[in-house]
Amino acid sequence: MPSSSRQSRHLPAFILLALTEGPLHGHAIRSALQETLPGYKADPGATYRTLQALEEAGDVTFHWDTNSRGPARKVYALAPSGWEHLDQWKTDIEKRLAFLQIFLDRYDRSKGMRVHLE
Repeated sequence: MPSSSRQSRHLPAFILLALTEGPLHGHAIRSALQETLPGYKADPGATYRTLQALEEAGDVTFHWDTNSRGPARKVYALAPSGWEHLDQWKTDIEKRLAFLQIFLDRYDRSKGMRVHLE
Protein backbone atom coordinates (compact mmCIF):
# COMPACT_ATOMS: atom_id res chain seq x y z
CA MET A 1 0.00 0.00 0.00
CA PRO A 2 1.44 3.44 -0.89
CA SER A 3 2.57 5.54 2.02
CA SER A 4 0.42 8.55 2.90
CA SER A 5 3.60 10.51 3.61
CA ARG A 6 4.27 10.49 -0.14
CA GLN A 7 1.23 12.74 -0.44
CA SER A 8 3.46 15.68 0.46
CA ARG A 9 6.02 14.95 -2.29
CA HIS A 10 4.28 17.43 -4.59
CA LEU A 11 3.28 19.87 -1.85
CA PRO A 12 5.67 22.59 -3.09
CA ALA A 13 4.17 22.33 -6.58
CA PHE A 14 0.62 22.61 -5.29
CA ILE A 15 1.51 25.56 -3.05
CA LEU A 16 3.13 27.36 -5.97
CA LEU A 17 0.10 26.55 -8.11
CA ALA A 18 -2.26 27.95 -5.45
CA LEU A 19 -0.26 31.18 -5.47
CA THR A 20 -0.83 31.62 -9.22
CA GLU A 21 -4.32 32.80 -8.22
CA GLY A 22 -2.79 35.66 -6.21
CA PRO A 23 -1.26 36.33 -2.79
CA LEU A 24 -2.52 34.13 0.06
CA HIS A 25 -1.81 33.66 3.76
CA GLY A 26 -0.95 30.22 5.12
CA HIS A 27 -4.45 29.22 6.22
CA ALA A 28 -5.88 30.24 2.84
CA ILE A 29 -3.21 28.12 1.13
CA ARG A 30 -4.16 25.08 3.24
CA SER A 31 -7.83 25.67 2.40
CA ALA A 32 -7.00 25.93 -1.31
CA LEU A 33 -5.10 22.64 -1.12
CA GLN A 34 -8.05 20.91 0.51
CA GLU A 35 -10.42 22.27 -2.15
CA THR A 36 -8.09 21.31 -5.00
CA LEU A 37 -7.13 17.86 -3.71
CA PRO A 38 -10.14 15.84 -2.55
CA GLY A 39 -9.26 13.75 0.49
CA TYR A 40 -6.06 15.67 1.19
CA LYS A 41 -5.50 16.41 4.86
CA ALA A 42 -3.51 19.63 4.95
CA ASP A 43 -0.94 19.23 7.71
CA PRO A 44 -0.30 22.77 8.97
CA GLY A 45 3.27 21.93 9.96
CA ALA A 46 4.14 20.51 6.55
CA THR A 47 2.50 23.46 4.81
CA TYR A 48 4.42 26.05 6.82
CA ARG A 49 7.73 24.14 6.57
CA THR A 50 7.27 23.98 2.81
CA LEU A 51 6.41 27.68 2.64
CA GLN A 52 9.57 28.46 4.60
CA ALA A 53 11.65 26.33 2.23
CA LEU A 54 10.05 28.04 -0.78
CA GLU A 55 10.76 31.41 0.81
CA GLU A 56 14.42 30.48 1.46
CA ALA A 57 14.74 29.27 -2.14
CA GLY A 58 13.39 32.60 -3.38
CA ASP A 59 10.31 31.01 -4.97
CA VAL A 60 7.87 33.00 -2.84
CA THR A 61 7.93 36.42 -1.28
CA PHE A 62 5.82 37.66 1.60
CA HIS A 63 4.54 40.75 3.31
CA TRP A 64 2.87 41.19 6.67
CA ASP A 65 -0.86 41.95 6.59
CA THR A 66 -1.51 44.17 9.59
CA ASN A 67 -4.80 45.57 8.27
CA SER A 68 -6.91 42.54 9.20
CA ARG A 69 -8.38 42.05 12.63
CA GLY A 70 -6.30 39.88 14.89
CA PRO A 71 -2.58 39.24 14.73
CA ALA A 72 -0.52 40.15 11.66
CA ARG A 73 -0.52 37.48 8.96
CA LYS A 74 2.21 36.56 6.54
CA VAL A 75 0.84 36.84 3.00
CA TYR A 76 2.77 34.90 0.36
CA ALA A 77 3.13 35.68 -3.34
CA LEU A 78 4.78 33.85 -6.21
CA ALA A 79 8.24 35.16 -7.13
CA PRO A 80 9.69 34.94 -10.67
CA SER A 81 11.82 31.91 -9.71
CA GLY A 82 8.65 30.30 -8.34
CA TRP A 83 7.13 30.53 -11.82
CA GLU A 84 10.27 28.90 -13.25
CA HIS A 85 10.11 26.07 -10.72
CA LEU A 86 6.40 25.65 -11.41
CA ASP A 87 7.30 25.12 -15.09
CA GLN A 88 9.82 22.47 -14.01
CA TRP A 89 7.20 20.79 -11.81
CA LYS A 90 4.83 20.69 -14.80
CA THR A 91 7.44 18.95 -16.95
CA ASP A 92 8.23 16.45 -14.18
CA ILE A 93 4.57 15.71 -13.51
CA GLU A 94 3.87 15.21 -17.23
CA LYS A 95 6.64 12.57 -17.33
CA ARG A 96 5.27 10.89 -14.21
CA LEU A 97 1.77 10.90 -15.69
CA ALA A 98 3.05 9.16 -18.81
CA PHE A 99 4.63 6.42 -16.67
CA LEU A 100 1.52 6.11 -14.53
CA GLN A 101 -0.63 5.79 -17.65
CA ILE A 102 1.59 2.93 -18.81
CA PHE A 103 1.05 1.26 -15.43
CA LEU A 104 -2.73 1.72 -15.64
CA ASP A 105 -2.90 0.42 -19.21
CA ARG A 106 -0.85 -2.67 -18.36
CA TYR A 107 -2.86 -3.24 -15.19
CA ASP A 108 -6.11 -3.13 -17.15
CA ARG A 109 -4.71 -5.65 -19.65
CA SER A 110 -3.52 -7.90 -16.80
CA LYS A 111 -6.96 -8.17 -15.21
CA GLY A 112 -7.92 -10.70 -17.86
CA MET A 113 -4.83 -12.73 -16.98
CA ARG A 114 -5.94 -13.05 -13.36
CA VAL A 115 -8.96 -15.10 -14.41
CA HIS A 116 -6.74 -17.49 -16.37
CA LEU A 117 -4.22 -17.88 -13.55
CA GLU A 118 -6.65 -18.58 -10.71
